[in-house]
Amino acid sequence: MRIRQHVNPNQVHFAQFRGERPALDGRPVELEVGCADALPVHAVFCQAQLHLTELFPPGSVERVYINFPDPWFKRRHHERRMVDDALAAGIAQVARTGADVFVQSDVWDIALDAMSTFERDERFANSAGEWTFWRGGNPYGVRSWREQNAEETGLTVWRILYRRR
Repeated sequence: MRIRQHVNPNQVHFAQFRGERPALDGRPVELEVGCADALPVHAVFCQAQLHLTELFPPGSVERVYINFPDPWFKRRHHERRMVDDALAAGIAQVARTGADVFVQSDVWDIALDAMSTFERDERFANSAGEWTFWRGGNPYGVRSWREQNAEETGLTVWRILYRRR
């Protein structure tokens, strides 16, 4: 039996930031929006669409990863999807010029929605060309557990790589 654990990000409970801000020591910041499970990592519980600009100063993030966000399949739940205009705007504020934004999903609709979000935002350029998925595999070498599982079970992983203009 497959059990999915979802969190409704639109609940009032998540609107106020209650986490601990990361101590930035001048090293390049790599940000994974979602559930990171690699070390060393500083995990912050927050709603990314609302709190990125509270966590990081403008231009301080070197690279952003969005790995396999929850699909929220039902149409009435699409508003809960992680990759939206608010998230793109927050990333645009905290990412330095030239920063990478790497998105991957094994769900076609999620990947296409993410591409649509970033294609509409002129602050980002698609490294593979407009409306084109990244075909070169994971360019960073480190794979999330979900990415490994998807590849091992033969699922297509849709990847998108953008650069902050």
